[in-house]
Amino acid sequence: MTHAASEFKAAKIAVLTVSDTRTEETDTSGGYLVEQARESGHQVVDKKIVIDDKYKIRAIVSNWIADDNVQAILLTGGTGFTARDCTPEAITPLFDKQVEGFGELFRAISYQEIGTSTIQSRAVGGFANNTVIFAMPGSTGACRTAWTQIIKQQLDASYRPCNFMPHLNTEFCQG
Repeated sequence: MTHAASEFKAAKIAVLTVSDTRTEETDTSGGYLVEQARESGHQVVDKKIVIDDKYKIRAIVSNWIADDNVQAILLTGGTGFTARDCTPEAITPLFDKQVEGFGELFRAISYQEIGTSTIQSRAVGGFANNTVIFAMPGSTGACRTAWTQIIKQQLDASYRPCNFMPHLNTEFCQG
């Protein structure tokens, strides 16, 4: 079966860094995601940093999910096992559907880079209100792995055999 190629269409992306210590000047992971999204032709519509607080994370992500101007949300940080790490707990209750394959694939690829330490990543993905959400570890290397090996392709309408672009909200789906 052959699939007709679609042309690339820019997604509207919001980036959230979850950290008790990062600032705009020291946020290399969030900065990397913004840079890569823009270099890939996407529009970054918002970027924030929030402390590791389940309710503050959830509030920001909920607002973006409800915003017709946001089609994809990239979170970095808070996916580990320290007492303060709570990104998965903050966002998974918001999901309409979980993208189990994102965390599984991230850990499979990451295993080739960092070995069994990858089991300490609770990377998760899901959909809420036709907005795709990817949460990945806070290191720039983990963000690079997630972006280059998974997310970039899934946010590219020309990637075959399938990608997430037809499932996103607002004007993309309207033509």
